[in-house]
Amino acid sequence: MTVPQPLSRIGDLARRTKSAGFSGLLLTETGRTAYLNAAVASQSAPGLELSTGVAVAFPRSPFVTAASAWELQEATGGKFRLGIGTQVRTHVVRRYGMAFEQPGPRLRDYVLAVKACFAAFRTGKLEHHGEFYDLDFITPQWNPGPIDAADPKVDIAAVNPWMLRMAGEVADGVHVHPIGEPGYIARHVLPNLAAGAARSGRSAADIAKIIPVMTIVGDSDEERATEREFVRTSMSFYGSTPNYAFIWDEAGFEGTTARLREKQKAGDIAGMAAQITDEHIAAFATESTWDGLADALTAKYGGIATRLVLYNALSGPGRLERYGEIAKRLSAG
Repeated sequence: MTVPQPLSRIGDLARRTKSAGFSGLLLTETGRTAYLNAAVASQSAPGLELSTGVAVAFPRSPFVTAASAWELQEATGGKFRLGIGTQVRTHVVRRYGMAFEQPGPRLRDYVLAVKACFAAFRTGKLEHHGEFYDLDFITPQWNPGPIDAADPKVDIAAVNPWMLRMAGEVADGVHVHPIGEPGYIARHVLPNLAAGAARSGRSAADIAKIIPVMTIVGDSDEERATEREFVRTSMSFYGSTPNYAFIWDEAGFEGTTARLREKQKAGDIAGMAAQITDEHIAAFATESTWDGLADALTAKYGGIATRLVLYNALSGPGRLERYGEIAKRLSAG
């Protein structure tokens, strides 16, 4: 996993990622766009699987998103996955200037509209009439045309039960949240994906489970210390979101989000991180020696994850290559 880089740098990162032994690179979206980074990476490291994880959906029309995904699927020879999500109201409304009402149903309609656009690129006929998106016009000039690859898979970010059921019903995969520890996955992700898949006559096995894992790895306490603080800060950032409070509460850490938000409103970033105890970290991250990490991750996520995403493989100099060795062991297993 990486945040998008300046375009002059992403090609080198893609080559290093492939050389290190990773099967793919997952691109989040922050101040830089995931799609442009994916385009450069596709040409710099042919054969590397690429995914947006996740790109913000609503600021782009379904057709614009579908067209970008289509070109990336062609550029990668069928190794691109489109990962999209809602973001939160403040970002969508106040930063992007777009509507956010009924985000769950809107995203459901969005996914179906994107898939209708994929069909239109092959057939020349666009037909989607949903609650939020109405698409029925395409001409040859504005049609990229068929490609020699399957349609891109469409994955969504989902946290709450409704969104997970929706993912099981209409998406090809789900991006589990980085604080989605195994208990949450067992209680919410798997049963709700299965319920949604049943609505569409599919098996839950048809839905990819893409799980980012925070890790603290090293052969000494000193080596692990820096990464532990990186994880602590990351967890405090995610944990301040009200919609995620139930994940902490159900794991036995009631009130974590309220305490984090109190520090956040005061602008106390260090105080936020201090709210994440070593007990939080033990429950939500995986700590290990280098030799033991692949086995530790397999014990936690084997038989559950379709893909494991190493959240902090870029946490320090030389660590990408060491994490790449872990990735190769996981893939081989």
